[in-house]
Amino acid sequence: MASNAAKERKKVAALLEKEAEIQKRWEDAKVFEATAKPEENRPKYLVTFPYPYMNGRLHLGHTFTVSKCEFAVGYQRLRGKNCLFPFGLHCTGMPIKANADKIKRELEDFGYPPKFPEFEEEKPVEEVSVLDEITKDKSKGKKSKVLAKTGPGKYQWQIMQSLGLEDEEIKKFADANYWLEYFPQHCIDDLRLMGIKVDWRRSFITTDVNPYYDSFVRWQFQRLREEKKIDFGKRYTIYSPKDGQPCMDHDRASGEGVGPQEYTLIKLKVLDPKPAALAAIKEDVFLVAATLRPETMYGQTNCYLHPDIAYSAFYAGPEEDKVYIATARAARNMSYQGMTKENGVVRFVPGLEKITGDKILGAALSAPLAKHERVYALPMLTIKDDKGTGVVTSVPSDSPDDFAALGDLKKKKPLREKYGITDEMVLPFEPVPIIEIEGLGSLAAPEMCARLKIESQNEKDKLEEAKKEVYLKGFYDGVMLVGDFVGQKAGDAKKCVQVKLIAEGLADKYVEPEKKIISRSGDECVVALCDQWYLKYGDEEWKTETKKALAALNTYSDEVRSNFERTIDWLHEHACSRSYGLGTRLPWDPQYLIESLSDSTIYNAYYTVAHLLQEGSLEGTVTGPLGVKAEQMTHQVWDYIFMGAQYDAKTMPVEEAKLRELRKEFAYWYPIDMRVSGKDLVPNHLTYLLFNHVAIWKDQPAMWPKSIRANGHLLLNNEKMSKNTGNFLTLTEGIEKFSADGMRLSLADAGDAVEDANFVFSMADAAILRLYNLLDWVRDMMAARDAGNLRAASAPRIFADRVFENDMNRQIEATASNYEGTLFKEALKTGFFEYTAIRDRYRELCGGEQNMAVDLVFKWIETQALIVSPIAPHVAEQVWELLGKEGFIVNARWPETQAVDELTSKQAEFLEETIKECRQRLKNYMNPKKKTATPIVTPTEATIWVAKEYPGWQRTVLTILNQQEKANAGVLPDNKTISQLIAKDDSLKKFAKKTMPFVQMVKENFEAKGAAALAVACEFDQAAVLEENRDYLMNGLELDGLVIRHTDEAGVDPAVVEAVCPGVPLIAYELPREGVTITVRNVHVANGLFDMEVIVLEGDTVSGLVRKMRRMNRAIKPRFTVSLLRYIDPIGGPRKLISIDDPTSINEKMEDDGVFSVDVPSKKVKVTVSGAAHDIGDTVVYSAA
Repeated sequence: MASNAAKERKKVAALLEKEAEIQKRWEDAKVFEATAKPEENRPKYLVTFPYPYMNGRLHLGHTFTVSKCEFAVGYQRLRGKNCLFPFGLHCTGMPIKANADKIKRELEDFGYPPKFPEFEEEKPVEEVSVLDEITKDKSKGKKSKVLAKTGPGKYQWQIMQSLGLEDEEIKKFADANYWLEYFPQHCIDDLRLMGIKVDWRRSFITTDVNPYYDSFVRWQFQRLREEKKIDFGKRYTIYSPKDGQPCMDHDRASGEGVGPQEYTLIKLKVLDPKPAALAAIKEDVFLVAATLRPETMYGQTNCYLHPDIAYSAFYAGPEEDKVYIATARAARNMSYQGMTKENGVVRFVPGLEKITGDKILGAALSAPLAKHERVYALPMLTIKDDKGTGVVTSVPSDSPDDFAALGDLKKKKPLREKYGITDEMVLPFEPVPIIEIEGLGSLAAPEMCARLKIESQNEKDKLEEAKKEVYLKGFYDGVMLVGDFVGQKAGDAKKCVQVKLIAEGLADKYVEPEKKIISRSGDECVVALCDQWYLKYGDEEWKTETKKALAALNTYSDEVRSNFERTIDWLHEHACSRSYGLGTRLPWDPQYLIESLSDSTIYNAYYTVAHLLQEGSLEGTVTGPLGVKAEQMTHQVWDYIFMGAQYDAKTMPVEEAKLRELRKEFAYWYPIDMRVSGKDLVPNHLTYLLFNHVAIWKDQPAMWPKSIRANGHLLLNNEKMSKNTGNFLTLTEGIEKFSADGMRLSLADAGDAVEDANFVFSMADAAILRLYNLLDWVRDMMAARDAGNLRAASAPRIFADRVFENDMNRQIEATASNYEGTLFKEALKTGFFEYTAIRDRYRELCGGEQNMAVDLVFKWIETQALIVSPIAPHVAEQVWELLGKEGFIVNARWPETQAVDELTSKQAEFLEETIKECRQRLKNYMNPKKKTATPIVTPTEATIWVAKEYPGWQRTVLTILNQQEKANAGVLPDNKTISQLIAKDDSLKKFAKKTMPFVQMVKENFEAKGAAALAVACEFDQAAVLEENRDYLMNGLELDGLVIRHTDEAGVDPAVVEAVCPGVPLIAYELPREGVTITVRNVHVANGLFDMEVIVLEGDTVSGLVRKMRRMNRAIKPRFTVSLLRYIDPIGGPRKLISIDDPTSINEKMEDDGVFSVDVPSKKVKVTVSGAAHDIGDTVVYSAA
């Protein structure tokens, strides 16, 4: 095992060494640097990848998505396109700044090197509400990628250590700018190791550190503001009180993809007499309940509080003229939504900062819209304090939880007494019918509880099932029975009821995060009404234009298109400004920074000119080849480059000739031909990309992206990637472990769909072996060619040659189609795995490598290198070099092919199916279902029967089926219809029992082969195909004799005629005939081949005897040429001493067409060569070399 591992490491080391050498040659030759060349009049191809965030090294998940760009651009280069793959590095946003500040604080708190306290953090179990699941936005993300990568409870210093950094290096990261120096260059170096086809001249980092990119983003936002796509005002936004600013997805330690959840805050007024705990409050007091279904408020019968939860009483309203009771967490949220006098400040009623629910139970309440004038606060033991307000308004008609809890209180007097609840607070209240639901009636919750036999509020699993059924049907199919909106669907009435309640002062709008969100600064976020600049993605006109862009977009997947459509529909205003972090300042309001999802929407356009402006410096600190300074890049200059504005020397402080050069690059490369990303970016970044392209290049669809390809996440060995579990691999680790091409091959094999892909280590190990074996085989074939051990190109073509050449054409075409569709797993299958298989089949059909045609062997090698080069370019480059080709394979062209000859394909399939069927029949022959009295002897001879056409009655049936197939547009009718048609034909009546089984067989073939299965006769000469491949058949079936016959010959058994169909031969094996055993002797010294005992049968040929010897002795390699020699003196010859210098001097060679005749009784054998018969005695000689 250890030695095998060592061998594998040597192979990887050898591949890595060669990869580094090839990458250096590519770099020196600048093969991936692309320049606009409109004069060449050849198509261009621009592919881009969302620039990765520079707070760590790239991992295999990044690499998987990058590989899609890489494979696509490799293929398009072969197609002769001028290809550009640029790569930027994203530094905008809060994460880098927050992480730098964390390191700074950790140094202050724990010294250097830091000594952290040891603790074990419990992972919270997050419960998901059924109603949340039904009403939530399905296109939003689910969890934090950062949390998934680093895990909870880690200090930033420890995270940096996990990246392999030493303490002395880590302390430098307390400066946010150091992140911008360290990770971008490491990212580039890592990507270079995989042989990526990137034009690195165009790379840059974002933020105002880069004055060129900073100027570009400011121009973009000026344009958006001019187009009235940006506005200012208060918006509900996820907000970090600690950071004092909105907390966007990329700013979160957990809760990425989580958005605001809107509730209706129902005000249940506490009636006099108030509970003793609240009696001293002079202002009106309200229990405030957050509900997702305001339309059900007509059915309120009570309100629920948890006896043990701590609630808070706090002053609400701008004048603090009322008191709300809710959890402190909810009060904190409300304070940022204009519900308290001072923003962000909660003023509690003195002494009631914390008050447990049991102190308020029994309070009489006025419930808005309720049938009852007075309802009561009752206990519910399943309320949580981490969602909503902790106050739950009860609608037992349509909430199984509410009905079960009310039922417990009605049935259990001790429970009522425990909490001071009197009978009149509970017993008179029954569920109120408010919504009619088909199949559940007007009291859906009681109905479902009865069906599921729910007896208590503690039956959680049953209640979950009941809630799912009631909420789903009620929300989408329920019809209102009461109130102002009678007859409307419940889902439609929801907003109307909310508006009514708020207008009448009976409710407020309340918003909180769908789930818990922690900012990178460690703060639990709230939803706040913030003064902020926002992009008006909710604008209907903008949505309409974006849908036009989507309609013309290739999404490669219906699922991705649907996700885009849903996102465009639900998308609303998006905050584009923040106060903390890194980035570009809003040009008209520089107190704000532009957030990271907003400065990364049209930067693909910047790639087209970046090399001319800032080549040589990622930070833009070096002036590029055009000599244009950053301060010269005015708003008007960018308009010239990207909008085609007229030149104006007053506002454009750059020479027009230079601007023409910049404009030429943009006009040539744009639009984006393919954007590749993970599917999780569809609901945000990728949709924003469409919106912004439509806004900036208004009415210019030629500038909108042509295609967006989204892929799933990457699993490692069928498990999710996670540093916590150790199931994690960085890009560089993947290369070190498997080599660049081994890793790339496995990434291609991992999958192409939107579903998660799977990188399997065993596949990567196998990839190393396959690539290594390919190189070895190429070297072997070169040696064989040089030694003259391959069949000459001038030799007549044989069946195997025709099939092999046709197979190459077919596989190359299929591989091109797969590359065009970005189906790289399929391209690997057709262009590498199956391409290797057709080579192996060719070798088998030829009977060994020495019979393979030299020109076809090297055509296969060259084309194999070309079609696999997008995926495994380093090995392909090595093959190209071995072949002595000029230039680099990455600059070569896709191989030209001839049209696939379908007849040859059918002949090859016929031969393959024939030998497969023959092998199966041999297996059945050797393993009969019934045991035999005597041992079964392996047959050595056989007859293959072929039919030129179907017998008469079968032809008639096929004629009927052909007519039906044409009449029904290529579809066969059902068996009943066919049976009725057959019954009408008098000629078929005596075959009635046979016709329908035959029809069924034909229909099965029709499913597999189409109309060809209905042919009455075979379109090629089957016997000729079998005859031409006689040696292949006999070797493959280990036969000494084979006869090929037609079923239309005279005297053939009718059962055979009946059983054989055109294209489906039948083999009949025969028992071995008696023969004479002779010794076949090897007389050559130190040859390694020994004497053999061989049975000679009447009619055997010399070549047939050699075939039998090869089968018996695998040491006689296919590449060996074998000759048989007889003794001139058949009696004395075998007994004579031989000469070491000339061991066959007493022998005479027998020609391959020599025929043996045997006399079994006398055990004598003769061979007839060229008309002369010779006695061979009991021994002959063979040579194999």
